[in-house]
Amino acid sequence: MAELLPWLPWLTVSLLAIYFLDLLLHARHNLPPGPRPLPIIGSLHLLGNQPHRSLAHLAKTHGPLMSLSLGTVTTVVVSSPEVAREFLQNNDAVFATRSVPNALINHAKNSVVWLPNSPRWRTLRKILGTELFAPHRLDALQHLRREKVQELVDHVGRLADEGSPVKVGLVVFTTMLNLLSGTIFSRDLTALNDHQSKEFHEVVLQMMEAAGSPNLSDFFPVFAAADFQGRRRLMEKLFARLHQVFDKELEQRLHNREAEQMTQKNDFLDLLFNATVGDNGAVVLDRDTLRSTFSDLFAAGSDTSSNTVEWAMVELLQNPFAMAKACDELRRVVGLRRNIEEADICKLPYLQAVIKETFRLHPPAPLLLPRQAENTTKIMGYTIPKGSRVLINIWAMGRDANIWAEPEKFMPERFLEKNFDFKNGHFELIPFGAGRRICPGMPLAIRMVHLVLGSLLNQFKWKLPDEVERNGVDMTEKFGVTLVKAVTLCAIPTYV
Repeated sequence: MAELLPWLPWLTVSLLAIYFLDLLLHARHNLPPGPRPLPIIGSLHLLGNQPHRSLAHLAKTHGPLMSLSLGTVTTVVVSSPEVAREFLQNNDAVFATRSVPNALINHAKNSVVWLPNSPRWRTLRKILGTELFAPHRLDALQHLRREKVQELVDHVGRLADEGSPVKVGLVVFTTMLNLLSGTIFSRDLTALNDHQSKEFHEVVLQMMEAAGSPNLSDFFPVFAAADFQGRRRLMEKLFARLHQVFDKELEQRLHNREAEQMTQKNDFLDLLFNATVGDNGAVVLDRDTLRSTFSDLFAAGSDTSSNTVEWAMVELLQNPFAMAKACDELRRVVGLRRNIEEADICKLPYLQAVIKETFRLHPPAPLLLPRQAENTTKIMGYTIPKGSRVLINIWAMGRDANIWAEPEKFMPERFLEKNFDFKNGHFELIPFGAGRRICPGMPLAIRMVHLVLGSLLNQFKWKLPDEVERNGVDMTEKFGVTLVKAVTLCAIPTYV
């Protein structure tokens, strides 16, 4: 801190100048309404440690299209389906580029999640869409998902025999992790009773929290290079731990291919090695790109799905009527003590409604991933300046009493009367985003969440530990890129 003292007068003058320029910008450009900013910090003091809730509260005063000065960055916050449609559908091309958090600036150079709307991004996205998440590829790997769900059920069964509680989020995370590693590398990275899965889980949780937490470098880009809070350095250390795992797999596969010691497995890794050149002849899948692609897949694919199953279990355990109704449907359609098959999902409307209601109350990414205006654009009569950061508060949309009756209540029945899908048609519920930046892993996530939750409910009865039953479930959220349960759910299974 001492080394900054000589610079403080200059920094103060610079920030005050930026502040007054920002006020002039607000007056000159017809920006959406919002709270009056303070000098230097703007409205940063209003965010708190639960920004999705703070921004939802501010939207009640300033409206569903709101602008804030967060440090020196103009930030636009969207809090209604109608406004979200304007940004993500009617003006999707203008807002198709991500606003990259400074903590992820190095990772973003090769990440399909964070790359700007560009030919390279489209090439990577096409590879994922055709080789990993296409319906025919997913159908061909049903046996792998069935195998991983059975391993999960067997593991929970052993804990039921012992009378031990289950850390629901962790075991589902490990299941998702091994499903992805089986799809990509043709082998498990860990086991359900292996300490390594807990370490992987902790790394991913730290990454999601660090990437989503408020960072001075994002609010004052002129000082980003200094990385005052150390977020960028922390993320690079966390990514390095993941890259060690991926490099080992890459080196082994390359060695085997070069030595012709094995026939190709035709898994996703082989397909990536065979698709190293894009349409324009440029190499798009170098080592750094493969590392970033795997990091995106493993972090997002395992974390978001396991969070959703954990939140669904929490809500069902606190709503016995909904739990009984879901279990009755499963036993009627699937049969007692059976894992559900993917073909069963369409016959289980109440289970589907439970998942949708969980997405409404606990969206995996409460503010989605931030967008950035590529050009100055008029939206609903207001000016959205070029370079503005755009946040879509789907958490606020899920709790809006103008959209949902009794919005704070877990009530899956509301979805039995409405045919909501996740593919841009219904902006009231967009947990996977919308438009050209919709989550490419959505088809796999939907299958796995239903398979895992349905099988756990149909194989076991669940109850909370006595102490939790007496004191109530701690529903505190931990905010990051994803919204996780701060206190891990431990639930006790017994055989049906």
